[in-house]
Amino acid sequence: MNKQVRNRELRVAAYAVCIRDERILLARWVARDGAKKWTLPGGGMDHGEDPLDTVVREVEEETGYTSEMTTLLGLDSVRRQYPRRLGAFADFQGLRIVYEGRITGGELRHETDGSTDLAAWHPLARVNGLERVELVDTGLELWRSRPPVGRVAGKGR
Repeated sequence: MNKQVRNRELRVAAYAVCIRDERILLARWVARDGAKKWTLPGGGMDHGEDPLDTVVREVEEETGYTSEMTTLLGLDSVRRQYPRRLGAFADFQGLRIVYEGRITGGELRHETDGSTDLAAWHPLARVNGLERVELVDTGLELWRSRPPVGRVAGKGR
């Protein structure tokens, strides 16, 4: 790597795959540039927060539902570089903890003043036609295959 890397960034986040009646609960993420893509409900852990508490909090913030996590499906790690000021680059790694969740109460609503703007149930058969982040596909693959080591085949090393 010949790019000057100044910042190493690690973000730990927890997400939920919530499926009922052949539909998946998704939140629409709004990028800084205004692009909008569907994602799993979830998000970054606060310092000192337990991952289970993170995902339950994030599901409620982004969808209005209360939930409980029923299974740890697996972990996913992504690494990206992006430009910073003065010609430097940030080396970003995201560690994503993916749970299977069950809705226990609440009512569907959209997040306000957050990183998402809509929440909706989508038929599983139509997910491939959605503008979505790759985490949706990773979460669904973990949910379908339930790999013993908690990682989608072919990802990672």
